[in-house]
Amino acid sequence: MNVIEPAPHPATATATATVTATADTAAVPPFAARTGVVGGSPVRDILAVTARPEVINFAGGLPAPELFDREGIAAAFRDVFAETPAQALQYSTTEGEPSLRGGLAARMSARGLATDADDLLITSGSQQGLSLLATALLEPGDTVLVEDPCYLAALQVFGLAGARVVAVPGDADGVDPLALEELVARERPKLFYTVPTFQNPTGRTLPAERRAAVAEVAARCGLWIVEDDPYGELRYEGERVPWIASYPGAQDRTALLGSFSKVMAPGIRLGWLRAPADLRRACVVAKQAADLHTPTLNQLAAARYLTGLDAHVARVREAYRERRDAMLAGLPGALPEGSTWNRPEGGMFLWARLPESYDTTALLPEVVQQDVAYVPGESFYAGEPDRSTLRLCFVTQTPEEIGEGLKRLGMGLRG
Repeated sequence: MNVIEPAPHPATATATATVTATADTAAVPPFAARTGVVGGSPVRDILAVTARPEVINFAGGLPAPELFDREGIAAAFRDVFAETPAQALQYSTTEGEPSLRGGLAARMSARGLATDADDLLITSGSQQGLSLLATALLEPGDTVLVEDPCYLAALQVFGLAGARVVAVPGDADGVDPLALEELVARERPKLFYTVPTFQNPTGRTLPAERRAAVAEVAARCGLWIVEDDPYGELRYEGERVPWIASYPGAQDRTALLGSFSKVMAPGIRLGWLRAPADLRRACVVAKQAADLHTPTLNQLAAARYLTGLDAHVARVREAYRERRDAMLAGLPGALPEGSTWNRPEGGMFLWARLPESYDTTALLPEVVQQDVAYVPGESFYAGEPDRSTLRLCFVTQTPEEIGEGLKRLGMGLRG
């Protein structure tokens, strides 16, 4: 069982402020203990080191900028300014603009999850939605269950909330429902966090029968489910699997997160949270304390853009499918003999495991010298990491750049 323990009590914290005592002044009080326990994002650190244009970067989870629909998005903003400039530049409700919530509700209902506009809260990216849920649900010391490995920024959110994070064992198909039920009985967690479709970092998708089993565990044992779905529309093959939130037993205890970052543009910073009424209201209060509301202008433009979103996503999917296939074709020649990797049906990431003797964290500086980068897998584990693993993002580069990047990766791994 992998566990991240909660932050220590402030009285035992070692975090200190930067202003110290002098002859004339007293030192300021120390920072909150959690700031000394929860580190920054290794992904962001790698991106800062590898920002040089000559680096082929498989480390970030960055959409391909050349595929942004610049004209379509710009037209949506122009229309908003032409028709409703005063509304666009004014404060809005915390819950979000009705036109955007209505459009999103219609899309979700068409995909099998009956949703009203009032079921939704618009957030500043789905990452904010996750932070709001942690604020609404978690007390310091509460237990949270996560996948193994897990989305890195979720581990940061739960760490800052002071939660005790326990990883649920799984396999190539995702979390094991039997192991989940055993841990729920033993650990009495508040919630289970999952990215069931094209998971970050592994790219795997939880099958329908396991989703139904997770819903049954939550209903039988008493558990919140936080279902994060930023990649679900990026499917390249296979059939769509229903959201966990749509299964019997999960409907009154699942918070479903979504985002425009991967299908429209991350710079717009728009996401949404669908949750039962009481939990949604608690998140509204938390959001009022955080930022009052998500930018009105961006919401109104996104609402207008929804009519063309499906056509844009179809173009993106086609390009990303080619890039995934290019990476799959180049991996046999790039990774050491005995390595294994998966074939994701969608999303942005591919997960690889090198032979046990390889430490991908230790190897990264040598690989970066070849002007290519990845994310070492150890960053994504709540407890004991598998140091031979790594995450590769295949959507940011063209197929030709992917081929060259994999050649460089192979040279770096060979030393």
